[in-house]
Amino acid sequence: MSEFGVAVLLGALEGLTEFLPISSTGHLILVGHWLGFTGELAKTFDIFIQLGAIFAIVVLYFRRFVGFLTVPDLRARRLNIVHLALGVLPAAVVGFLLHDFIKSRLFSPQTVVYGLFAGALLMAAAEWVARRGEANAGMPRGTEANADTRRRPGSAGPTARTVDELTYAQALWIGLFQTLALYPGFSRSGATISGGILAGASRAAAAEFSFLVAVPVMFGAVGLDLVKSWSIIRPEDWGVLFAGFGTAFVTAMLAVVTFLRLLKRYGLGPFVVYRLLLVAMLWGVLARRM
Repeated sequence: MSEFGVAVLLGALEGLTEFLPISSTGHLILVGHWLGFTGELAKTFDIFIQLGAIFAIVVLYFRRFVGFLTVPDLRARRLNIVHLALGVLPAAVVGFLLHDFIKSRLFSPQTVVYGLFAGALLMAAAEWVARRGEANAGMPRGTEANADTRRRPGSAGPTARTVDELTYAQALWIGLFQTLALYPGFSRSGATISGGILAGASRAAAAEFSFLVAVPVMFGAVGLDLVKSWSIIRPEDWGVLFAGFGTAFVTAMLAVVTFLRLLKRYGLGPFVVYRLLLVAMLWGVLARRM
């Protein structure tokens, strides 16, 4: 397959998986190795095309991002730039400090398998907490994000049913969980959605906040990587990079809307099962190669 064809294929894979809790980076590393697309340019490509998926979030949540530019009313129960900063800061600091180590030591099929498994365990725990909360609060599945009020006193449902009800402490908690996603295979959305649920947010609120905090984190990650990798990018490489970027943008637009519907209806369970099945399959493949 030509480099352009590989770029389109991996771009579509990135767009479909970036916001699903199954690890887009992990899938890109695995498929890239399978296609023989490896090396320093491949690592930069895998990070660069994530920017296409992030631009899809900017378009879908454009009004929300414009609202972040206004001076926040810290007393109002509404998501503001402070929430976003608290959700971004931990991963930004850790990612900056460990960027070279992560890229040189953790971008391999073996490490991805470990990340997929660890992330699945965290998601399973979060889904168990969410279902137990729904059962204790008498909330039918799929209604957690549709309530207009916060949790009733004495009930055990989510304390933040919409993204605007998130507290600053919950935003910081989710930000701390986002640092786990720096390990390839763990999944940024899986870590942040799970962290949000464990902090008391509904699945929908955690997912939307996960989308929003991804934007500054990924802009920073891509910018840092391009600065460090600029010398290895040849003029002819930009066509491949932007082919992946454009494909990721289009497919991510479709994936986000679909994912929110699936999450409200089925929760994280199907994604946990998928990850564990993928781990079992990959472990068998890697074991035969050893």
